Amino acid sequence: MAIDSQHLPEDPQVLQKMVLDLMAQLDRESAERHKIEAMLRELLDARRNRKSEQLSVDQLALFAAAWEARQAAEESKPTEDPKDPDNDAKPDAGPTTPKKNNGGRQPLAKHLKRERIVHDLTDAEKHCEACAQDLRPIGEESSERYEYIPAQLMVIEDVCKKYACDCTVRTATKPPQPIEKSTAGASLLAQVIVAKTVDHLPLHRQEKIFERHGVDISRKTMGGWMGQCADLLQPLYGSAKETLFQSKVIGTDDTGVKVLDEKLPFARTGRIWPYHGDQEHPVVVYDYTQTRERAGPEKFLEGYRGYLQADAYSGYDAFFKDPARGLTEVGCWGHARRYYYKALDSDEPRMGPALFLIAELYKVEERARPLTAEERLCLRQLESRPILDKLHHYLLEIKAEVLPKSPAGRAVHYTLKNWTALNRYCEDGNLSIDNNATERDIRGVAVGRNNWMFFGSDQGGRTAAVLRSFTASCQRVGVEPFAWFKDVLSRIAIHPISRIAELLPHNWQPIQA
Repeated sequence: MAIDSQHLPEDPQVLQKMVLDLMAQLDRESAERHKIEAMLRELLDARRNRKSEQLSVDQLALFAAAWEARQAAEESKPTEDPKDPDNDAKPDAGPTTPKKNNGGRQPLAKHLKRERIVHDLTDAEKHCEACAQDLRPIGEESSERYEYIPAQLMVIEDVCKKYACDCTVRTATKPPQPIEKSTAGASLLAQVIVAKTVDHLPLHRQEKIFERHGVDISRKTMGGWMGQCADLLQPLYGSAKETLFQSKVIGTDDTGVKVLDEKLPFARTGRIWPYHGDQEHPVVVYDYTQTRERAGPEKFLEGYRGYLQADAYSGYDAFFKDPARGLTEVGCWGHARRYYYKALDSDEPRMGPALFLIAELYKVEERARPLTAEERLCLRQLESRPILDKLHHYLLEIKAEVLPKSPAGRAVHYTLKNWTALNRYCEDGNLSIDNNATERDIRGVAVGRNNWMFFGSDQGGRTAAVLRSFTASCQRVGVEPFAWFKDVLSRIAIHPISRIAELLPHNWQPIQA
């Protein structure tokens, strides 16, 4: 209602309504201001500070004290189980002693080619003028250093011998090339792919590098090579997806990438989705979609049955509600913890104890990491469950104390809304407390887009998803990506399709050994 300060109504009911309207308007504006301030603070922190969310020992000690003070204030309530790990300090539990750093220079890599250069005295220096005797050898001193030999391009000429008799002519055949009638061999294709997807070198920078070698290879040509290699690797990409679907649990997330569109005057946002297999199926498969709509992951995950670990993206809700899909949601405490960390500046007294309890959950996971799945499950049931119960009770208490749209309110709401999914890792020892492994898969894309900026088209996004799938899978199992691409591109065309899975990075390594 419009208010004229010169002519206020005299009716008390009208005045009361005006006051209520002003209070509601003030609440809305205050909530909007807090939201904008929080967003501005996040942007400034991301620009100025490090992005790590790790809390210091002093902060955790302060939060622990706040939690103990709150518990002491509730002494009248029933106490927790005396065997609770929060009440029984266990400083000696688990491998807490850090590895001793011996210091000093580490030995140089043994697998590198070595060249021995002997430095000797001159004939004159081998004679001692004081005693007039020749010096005799008594040993030697040696040291090692690295020397860099710049990469070089070379031209391979394939010569096919021809033979003839009175009735026939026979010509020797050369090995098949990854791209027939192309000037690029397998090693050059591997270099372009690895430089783009692992080292994040845009094609225009690679073009300049080749110019320094005196070779003219345009970025358009290299882009065509990458697309043709992705097509060549498509059967292997399908095999990687089959292996992924054999996983008991798949982790997934998504991130945006700018995509050029001839129909638009600006770059729109496409999505890259990594899908992370479990330990028995160590593959990482990326998918590209034009939008973030549910149809993208729904199409990719068609046919998969098992656990799906992700953030609380609403597009997944329909998957978990439909029993026919056979998908079970696993929450991510990494995502949940991030809400509390962001709300820490605005409400430390309430967010501190929550972060302390979450840190206690992660302490249990540090001890559970080297255990078997069965042992890990027992440890979680014994120690993590009581901590989760404490945290749940605490969040229900402070829910009424925080504004729903404040950062603290959003943190509490997110956790309680997804409480069942966040507790699911305590039901199976093969499940993880968070989805950080998948977030690390996203990091390669996030770092890359700061260099190459955008995809040239949707087809370019699909090409990047295929090639990035294999570089990430190589990195996961410790296979050198260049060696893998060079070998696989040189023989995939003649490799039996029935044994295509042998070329996947986690299967390729033992074959080469």
